[in-house]
Amino acid sequence: MYLDYGSRLHVGANTFINADFLTLGGGEITVGANVLVGPSARLYTPSHALDVEERRASYERVSPVVIEDDVWLGGNVVVCPGVTIGAGSIIGAGSVVTRDVPPGVIAAGNPARVVRAIGPDDRMAPA
Repeated sequence: MYLDYGSRLHVGANTFINADFLTLGGGEITVGANVLVGPSARLYTPSHALDVEERRASYERVSPVVIEDDVWLGGNVVVCPGVTIGAGSIIGAGSVVTRDVPPGVIAAGNPARVVRAIGPDDRMAPA
């Protein structure tokens, strides 16, 4: 586990973080309760300047990352600055999340897109 600014990482109860977890940048990162974080997940808060002169001058902006309760991040997921992942959503392995993800959906890909809603038919055990 590597925490660039550990004091800015907030993790809720009963959250599981797998091996090789990485957070970078000075922005706040909030991981809710009952979250599953797959191996090699990356949460980034900094954005560098687009303008070449500003980039050479090391201009940087940080934006918070929010992972709400009951989210599952698959292995090797990257979450970009300013993204919120809604409660109960699942992010497929290897996805790069560049925009907010609503609650209760499966999103996957690069960039991650909503694949479908999670519903009663997704239960593993009979109700």
